[in-house]
Amino acid sequence: MVYIHVSTIRKISFMDYKNFETQAVRIAASSSNQREHSAPIYLSSSFVFDSAEQARQMFADEIEGNIYSRYANPNTSDLIEKVCAAEGTESGVTTASGMAAMFGSMASLLRQGDHILASRSLFGSTHQLLTRIFPKWGISHTYGDISDIGQWEQLVQPNTKMLFIETPSNPGLEIIDLEYIAKFANAHNLVLVVDNCFATPYLQQPAKWGAHIVTHSATKFIDGQGRVLGGLILGKKELIDEVQFFMRHTGPSLSPFNAWILAKSMETLAVRMDRHCESALKIAQYFEGNKEVEVVKYPFLASHPQFDLAKKQMKHGGGIITLTLKGGLPRAKNFIDQLQMISVTANLGDTRSIVTHPASTTHSKLTQEEREKVGILNGLVRLSVGLEHVDDIILDIERALEKSKN
Repeated sequence: MVYIHVSTIRKISFMDYKNFETQAVRIAASSSNQREHSAPIYLSSSFVFDSAEQARQMFADEIEGNIYSRYANPNTSDLIEKVCAAEGTESGVTTASGMAAMFGSMASLLRQGDHILASRSLFGSTHQLLTRIFPKWGISHTYGDISDIGQWEQLVQPNTKMLFIETPSNPGLEIIDLEYIAKFANAHNLVLVVDNCFATPYLQQPAKWGAHIVTHSATKFIDGQGRVLGGLILGKKELIDEVQFFMRHTGPSLSPFNAWILAKSMETLAVRMDRHCESALKIAQYFEGNKEVEVVKYPFLASHPQFDLAKKQMKHGGGIITLTLKGGLPRAKNFIDQLQMISVTANLGDTRSIVTHPASTTHSKLTQEEREKVGILNGLVRLSVGLEHVDDIILDIERALEKSKN
C-alpha cells in the first residue's frame, strides 16, 4: 500500500512522450549514488529521518517522504507512478492482493447505512464482499443486469453512494458502456468504481471515460507470469486520499519485492498484451462454429453482443475467451482433464495458457440461479490465452475436444 510521494519519484522529461510503451519503460525512480540502470529493491521496513523535526513534519503531512513501508516505499511509489500514467489517473494506492484493492476501494469510501449498486456480473470473491461481508457493517447492495442498464435508474436508492462494475466481466466477458455509465453515476452523485483487471491499462482506460476509481488485480496480466500477488486502486486525488488513510491504518501493504516485480512487468505489458490478444482472437475465430462448442465468446468477435461497444472503448479484445461446451458439466470436466499443455489453475493473465471451470471453482459460491443469470453455465470453461505459439494452443484444445466427446 502506498500513496504517491512525489519526492521519491523523478519527474523526468520522458513524460513528454505520450505513448504507453515509452512511459511504461522510461518512468522510473531516480538512480542512487550507485548509478544503477535498473531500480533496486528497497527491502527496508522503515526510513531514517535527518532530525526529530523532520520526523514530526512527515508524520504531520507537512512535507513528503518515506516513513515506513506500510505507508510508502520507493518500489511501491515507482509502480504507482507507472500505472497512474498508463491509466490517466491523478493518484493511487498499492495493495497486497487484488481482493484487497476491491475491498479497500469500497470500504474506505462507504459508511454504515450506505448502499452499493453493482453490475450482477462480478468476480466470485467480489460477490462475497457484497453479499456476506458488507452486510455485517450495515452496507447493502443491489445488482443490475448489464443487458438492461437502462433500467438502473429504478435501482438507485436515496442512500446509494457507489456504482461498482467490471468490464469486461469475469468470466462472462460482458461489456458495459463506460461513457454512459459515467454520466449515469455523475447524474446520481455516485462514486463510479471500475475493475479494469481483464482489460489492463494498455487496452482500456476507464478514467478517460469518467470513472472516479479504477481497480486492478495486478496478480493477473500486469504481473503476467504468475509470480506475485498485488492490487491497485487508482483515481482522483481527493478520493485516493481517503483510500490511502484507510489502507495505511488497516495494513494490507504490498511488499517492496512484489512492487519491484510488478513495476518491471509494466515495462513489457504492451508487448505481452499484443500477443495475448492476437492469439486469443485467432483461437476464438478458429473454434467459433465448432460442432462441439455451443458458444464462443470474445469481445472482438463480431458475434459478441457488445462487439461495437468493445471496439469503441478497448484497444484489442483481451486475453480471455470462454467456450461453452456441449454436454454440460461432465463434458467440461472431461475436456479439462484431457488437456495436455494448458494448465488447470484458478489464475489468469500468465505467459502460460490456463483453463478454469468457473461454475465449480471461482464462482462456486454463487447459487446456480445466480450463475445462470450472468451466463456462467455448467459447460462453460474460461481460457486465459498465454504466449505459447497459437497453433500449439489450438492443437491442445482441439485434441481435448475430440477426446472428451461422449
